[in-house]
Amino acid sequence: MRRQDREIIHAEVIDILQKGEYGVLSMCTPTNEGYGVPLNYAYHKENVYFHGAKEGSKLNYLRNNNKVSFCVVGKTKLLPSVFGTLYESVIVSGSATEVEGAEKREALQQLIEKYSGDYVPEGNEYIEKMYDRVMVIKLTVETITGKARKQ
Repeated sequence: MRRQDREIIHAEVIDILQKGEYGVLSMCTPTNEGYGVPLNYAYHKENVYFHGAKEGSKLNYLRNNNKVSFCVVGKTKLLPSVFGTLYESVIVSGSATEVEGAEKREALQQLIEKYSGDYVPEGNEYIEKMYDRVMVIKLTVETITGKARKQ
């Protein structure tokens, strides 16, 4: 990290990951072009989980090359008078693989709790209804960094 003075401690990194609303998953296409897609996600047991359809560009790219980067931006505030921004962000790098069974179900439940916490019983019914039609991907964290400009 170039700006060592803006590096944040691990506990802050985890807090940003747990509270973040979405992140951008960056992949490489088979023709070596970058491809980024915004996703809902859950950070659970030191991994990042996301879900989606069982077909599409994202899955094609992951099957071709499962090395990915995932960026979450937390709180921000523009500082127009000093031409800057207060921010916090996390970048995770690692390998993305499909999960099944108990791990898939647990990841889907984590997503329900994070995004629809007031509707967990209904969410669990939805998981049962959609379980076979959805894929869950686990990003196994290999490196994780966070930085912030707080003042």
